[in-house]
Amino acid sequence: MLESIVFYTLAACILGFGVLVVTSRNTVHSVLFLVANFLCVAVVYVVLAAEFLAVIQVLVYAGGIVVLYLFVVMLVNLKRPPEAPLDRRRQSRLGFLLAGAVLAEITAILAYTATRPPPVAGGVEGALTAGGNTKVVGMLLYTDYLVPFEVASILLLVAMIGAILLAKKEFN
Repeated sequence: MLESIVFYTLAACILGFGVLVVTSRNTVHSVLFLVANFLCVAVVYVVLAAEFLAVIQVLVYAGGIVVLYLFVVMLVNLKRPPEAPLDRRRQSRLGFLLAGAVLAEITAILAYTATRPPPVAGGVEGALTAGGNTKVVGMLLYTDYLVPFEVASILLLVAMIGAILLAKKEFN
């Protein structure tokens, strides 16, 4: 009963902070509500006895990603009107090229998962008793979920490059 009350209270806080992130007019306040949201999600992980995921949630999301958001908010001048693009044809070609690359990646991931043999039953339970929560996450991350892990790392790299390009004053 107590676990249900804690879970539903945390779920209400997560939902409330999520709404405040979207509806806040001040971007810095929006980022602070996002930090509170990430911390509530970390507490949910602690309640579910996934301490490793809670620590990763705090370090990666509440630490690194939010700092990236704050740098983007501070470096991009939000009062300036958007600039008109110089050549629309170049951007559309680039957009089609990137859309094709994403479509090829999704097709490769689907083909890989369709040809992969099904996982062995009981593998996670045995590893959970032998090495704990962290060992299970590590084994699954680098065996069954290696391709999604690499795709996520590529997406983070693209986001970092995009933030650098937004912060740059003029393109050469």
